[in-house]
Amino acid sequence: MKVEMALHGTLMARLRSRLQDEQKALRDRFLAAGDAPLLLHQRCRLVDEILQELWSELSLPPSLALVAVGGYGRGELYPASDVDLLILLPELPGEVLTAQLERLVCLLWDIGLETGHSVRTLEQCLEEAAGDTTVQTAMIEARLLAGSSTLFQGFRSLLKGSLDGRAFFQTKRMEQEDRHQRFSDTPCSLEANCKDGPGGLRDLQVILWIAQAADYGRCWHDLEKLGFITDEEGQLLEQSEAFLRRLRIHLHLHAGRREDRLLFEYQTALAERLGFTATAASRSSEQLMQEYYRTARTIAQINSIVLQNIGAALFPLPDEPPQPINERFQKTHDLLDVVHEGVFVDTPEAILEAFLLRQQHSDLNQMSARTQRALWRARDLVDDAFRHNPDNRSRFLAIIKQGRGLVLELRRMHQFGILGRYLPAFGQIVGQMQHDLFHVYTVDQHILQVTRNLRRFTMEEFAHEYPLCTRLISDLGDPWILYIAALFHDIAKGRGGDHSELGAVDAKQFCDEHSLAPEDTELVVWLVRQHLVMSRIAQKQDISDPAVVARFAVIVGDERHLIALYLLTVADIRGTSPKVWNAWKGQLLEQLFSATRRFLLSREAPPLPEGAIAHRQQEALRLMRYLALPDAAHERLWKEVDTVYFLRQTAEEIAWHADTLHDCVDSAQPVVKARLNPFGEGLEVMVYTQDQTDLFLRMVGFFSRAGYNIVDARIHTTRHGYALDTFILFDISDRDSDRAMITYVEHELAERLSHQSPVDVPATGRISRQVKHFPLQPLVSIQPLVSLEPDETGKLFVLTVVAADRPGLLFIVAKQLAEHHANLHTAKIATLGERVEDTFLISGSELEESAGRVRLETDLLKHLQI
Repeated sequence: MKVEMALHGTLMARLRSRLQDEQKALRDRFLAAGDAPLLLHQRCRLVDEILQELWSELSLPPSLALVAVGGYGRGELYPASDVDLLILLPELPGEVLTAQLERLVCLLWDIGLETGHSVRTLEQCLEEAAGDTTVQTAMIEARLLAGSSTLFQGFRSLLKGSLDGRAFFQTKRMEQEDRHQRFSDTPCSLEANCKDGPGGLRDLQVILWIAQAADYGRCWHDLEKLGFITDEEGQLLEQSEAFLRRLRIHLHLHAGRREDRLLFEYQTALAERLGFTATAASRSSEQLMQEYYRTARTIAQINSIVLQNIGAALFPLPDEPPQPINERFQKTHDLLDVVHEGVFVDTPEAILEAFLLRQQHSDLNQMSARTQRALWRARDLVDDAFRHNPDNRSRFLAIIKQGRGLVLELRRMHQFGILGRYLPAFGQIVGQMQHDLFHVYTVDQHILQVTRNLRRFTMEEFAHEYPLCTRLISDLGDPWILYIAALFHDIAKGRGGDHSELGAVDAKQFCDEHSLAPEDTELVVWLVRQHLVMSRIAQKQDISDPAVVARFAVIVGDERHLIALYLLTVADIRGTSPKVWNAWKGQLLEQLFSATRRFLLSREAPPLPEGAIAHRQQEALRLMRYLALPDAAHERLWKEVDTVYFLRQTAEEIAWHADTLHDCVDSAQPVVKARLNPFGEGLEVMVYTQDQTDLFLRMVGFFSRAGYNIVDARIHTTRHGYALDTFILFDISDRDSDRAMITYVEHELAERLSHQSPVDVPATGRISRQVKHFPLQPLVSIQPLVSLEPDETGKLFVLTVVAADRPGLLFIVAKQLAEHHANLHTAKIATLGERVEDTFLISGSELEESAGRVRLETDLLKHLQI
C-alpha cells in the first residue's frame, strides 16, 4: 500500500508539474502570437494526454469509458474553464471500483485540474438526459478520452436515438430568450458578459447545438452548405467568433480565474492586449467596448436569421400562397416577407415601411429571414437623400406615433444599423460609454430604455407599476411627443459642452424637418433642454419651501409642460441603473409635481410662508384629532419651534412629532422614535434631545454602524436648546428587516445620546469597482444663501459636496463640520448609483469669514480623496 501511495505521489507531482509548465508555455505563446484556436485546442490536447496517462496508471477496468463533455468535449478549453468529464460505467460500481473512482477524482484536483465530473451508467445517462436539455447539450459534444470505445459508441447511439430535434430547438430558443431578458435584452451593458450576454459566445453555441441535435452539422460550413446561412454570414460568424474567443482568453488570463464579465478594471488592460490605442478622442477601453458591441449586434442579428431558418426546416408549414400586402410586401405564414430580395434596392423607401407594417399588422409575428437579410444589406441606402425624402420623414414619424410595437421596432432598427443612419446624431452615440458612476448602459441603450419606460406608462398591463404616471400620460394626449424627447434628451453626450443645450438644437432641427406643430416642437425642445431640472430640484432643494415650488413653476410655465417633464424625469432616472431609482426618489418627485401642479392650477402668487404654515398647521391638527390627542397637546412643542420647522415637515410628520413629544417637551432624557417610512422603503427616525457637542456626528456614526444610509435629514434646534431632527434611512446591509430594527434603533441610539458615548466610527467597507476604476474628483463649494434672510441662527451657507460614494462618506462630512464648529440646519442626500451629490445648509461664526470657508473646503477635499 505504501509503495502504491508513493507511486501515486510521484505520478501526481510529475503530472502537476507538467500541467503547470505546459500551460505557462501555452499562455506565453498565445500572448506572443494571439492564436486563439491554437491555445484552445492545445490546452485540450494537453489535458487529454494528462487524463489518458492518469487513467492508464490507475489501471481502471477496460469496460469503463472516460468521456469529455461540454466545452471540453467540443475541443475548446479556455484558460480558466472547468474540465467537464463523464465516467461511463457498464453497470453500477461495487465498493472496489467506487474507491478507485474516488481516488481518481482526488488526484484530478491534486494535479490542479478543476473538474466537473459525473459517474453514470448508460441507463442513468438516458434517465438524466430525458427532458433535460442542459444535460443533453453537454452530452451532444461528448468525446472519448480513454477506455471502452464500444461503451462510448453505445452511449452515442442511445443519446442520438433519444434526442428530439424539434423539442430541443424549442427549449433552447426559450432558454436563450430567458437568458437575454436577464441582461435587459441588450449587449450594451457597460460591463457586458462576453459569454452569456446577448450577442455573446453562448448565442453562437446555441446555433451549433441546435444544428447538431437536428443532424444539420457541427460547424458554420455545414450550415452554409445546407443553405441556413450565406457565405457572407458564415464569414461574419467566423470573424465574430474569433474576436470573442481572443477576448475571453485574454479576460481569463488577465483575471487569473474564470471571469466572463468585461469589468471596468479589466477593460483597459484587455484593450491594450488586443491592440487598441488611446487617442485624444477616446480611451482604448472605449474602442474595445465599441468593437464588442458591434460584434455582439452582428451575432444577435445572424442568430435571429439562422434560428428562424432552422425552425422553418424543423417545423415545415403547409404550402399556401403568400397574401399580398402591397406591391413590395406580402404575408407568408404570419411573417412579413418581401416579394423579392431586391425590394429595398429598388425602393429604398420600403426600409422604414417594413417596420411600420409590423406595427400596423398585429398578425405579423416576425420578419422572414429573407426580409431581415435584405434589410441588413440595405442599411447603407439610408443616406442624405433618404433622410431628406418627405415620404421617409412621414413614415418615421408614423412609426413614432403608432405606439404599438414602438420599442420593439426601434430596437430592430437599431440592431439593423438603420436608426443610427436615419438619425446621424444617434449614430454618433452608438456604443458610447458613460463614466459617470450611475449609468449602467451605453448612451444609445439608455435612450431606448427611457423610451421603453415611457411606453410602459401607456400600457394597461403595467399600470400597477406607476399608477400616477399611467393616469398622467393618458391626460397628456400625445405621448409620442415624449418619445421624440426621449430620443434626443441625451443624444449630444460626448460632444463637449452642455448636452442638454446641444441636444435641444438637434431636436429643433428634427421637429422642423418632420413638420411638427409649433407647440409640439416647442415642448420637445424644452423637454430636452430642461430634462435634468426636476430631478435636481427634487433631490437638492427643499421642496417643502413654497418659494422653491414657485421658482420651479416659473420654469415649467403650465400644466402640460409639468406633466411631460415629470413623466420624462421618472422614465429617465429608471433608465439609468436599477441602483439609482428607489421609492424615496419617486416620492420626492411626486411631492414636487403635486405641489407645483396645485400652484399652477391656483393661478395665484406664491403663498407667503405664513399662509403655508397656517395651512400645514391646520392639517396637522386635523390629523391629531384622529390620534385622540388632547386639544392642547401640541401647544408646548409648537411654542418652541420656529417657522422653518413648519415649512420643512409635512403635516403628517408634525402630527407624529406632537403625538410623541406632547408630554416630554422638557425631557432630560433623549427621545428616539422610529417607524417604517410612510413614503416608501426604509425607516423614518425622529430624535429629540438637549443639544450636545457633535450631535449630528454621533447620529451619523450610529446609523452607519447599524447598516443604514441616510437619504434625507431635517435638522431643527428649538428655542429652548433642544435638537429635533428627522432622518430617512435605507438599509444597505441586505437584512430586509426594517421592522425588526425599530426597537434596536430606538433603544441603542437613546442610550448613546444619554451617556454621550464615544462617536461610533463607521466600519471600513470596500470601495466599489466602478469608483476604483473611474475615480471622481471631489467637488466642494460653500456659497452664501442669498434667497433667505438671515435669522437668529446667523448667516446661512449652502455646502455642496459631489464625490464618489463609499462607506462612511457622510461621516467624513459630519466630522469636518464638527471640527469647524459648523451648525447643520438641513441636509439633502442624493445618491446616483456610485456618485453622491449632497447639499447641506450650515451656519457658524468661522464660516462668516472667507478664510474659514476656505479652510473647511480644503479639509473636506483632503479627506474625501480616495
